[in-house]
Amino acid sequence: MKALKFGFIFFITCLGAFALHAQTADDIINKHIEAIGGKEKLKGIKSLYAESSLEVMGNEAPSTTYILNGKGFKSETDFNGQKIVQCVTDTGGWMINPMLGQTTAEAIPADQLRGTQAQFQVGGPLLDYASKGHKVEYMGKEDVNGAKAYKLKLTTKDSATVVYYIDSATNYLSKAVTSVNVNGQPTETTIAFSDYQKTDYGYVMGMKQDITLPQGITLTITYKKVEINKDIDPKIFQMPKS
Repeated sequence: MKALKFGFIFFITCLGAFALHAQTADDIINKHIEAIGGKEKLKGIKSLYAESSLEVMGNEAPSTTYILNGKGFKSETDFNGQKIVQCVTDTGGWMINPMLGQTTAEAIPADQLRGTQAQFQVGGPLLDYASKGHKVEYMGKEDVNGAKAYKLKLTTKDSATVVYYIDSATNYLSKAVTSVNVNGQPTETTIAFSDYQKTDYGYVMGMKQDITLPQGITLTITYKKVEINKDIDPKIFQMPKS
C-alpha cells in the first residue's frame, strides 16, 4: 500500500510537472503573439505586400514579396536585370533563377519544401500551432546577442524542426533556426530578426532579417514598405508553363 501511495504521488507530481512545462511554452507563445499585434489582429491579415532590398556578398538588389496568408508566398528579386523568382504554396513550390541556369520555372523538390510554410503564414507557425498539426517543446533559456531568450522547439507536421528564440524582455522573435533533410543530408537555415516596427495595420514585424543559408552564404533583407490586406491576385502563385 505504501509503495502504491508513493507511485500515485510520483505520477501526480510528474503530471503536474508536464502540465507546467506545457503551460510555460504556451504562455511564452501567447506573450509573443500579443507583442506582435495580438491574435485577433493576426487572424485579420489576409495578405501582405512588401518592398525591400536584398544584400548578398556586397551586391544589393530590389525585391518584392507577395503573401496570401496561409496560401502562398512569392518573392521577386532583380539582380542587374536578372529576375530571381521563388514561390511556395500550400500545395508545392517553384522557382526561376537565371544565375543558376534556370531560365524557366522549375518545381522545387518536395524535400526542400519541408518547413517552408512559415513563409506564407503571417505571424509564423507558432500561432495556433496545435491546430496546424505542430508540436512545441520549451527548451529553457539561452543567450542571443547578449540578451536572454526563451528557446522553443517546434516540430511541424511534416517533421521539419524549427527552433525559435524569443527575447524574454520584448517577447519579439530574435532568431529562428530551421532544420530539414535534403537529399538525405541535414541542412540548417538561420534567420536573425531585428529593427521591429509597427505597421499601419498594427502588426509588428522585424524590418531587418539576416539569413544564413546552408551553403554558408548570408543575405540581408531590409524592408522599405509593407502593406497589409492589399489585393493580391492568387494567379501570381501559379507555376508558369515552359
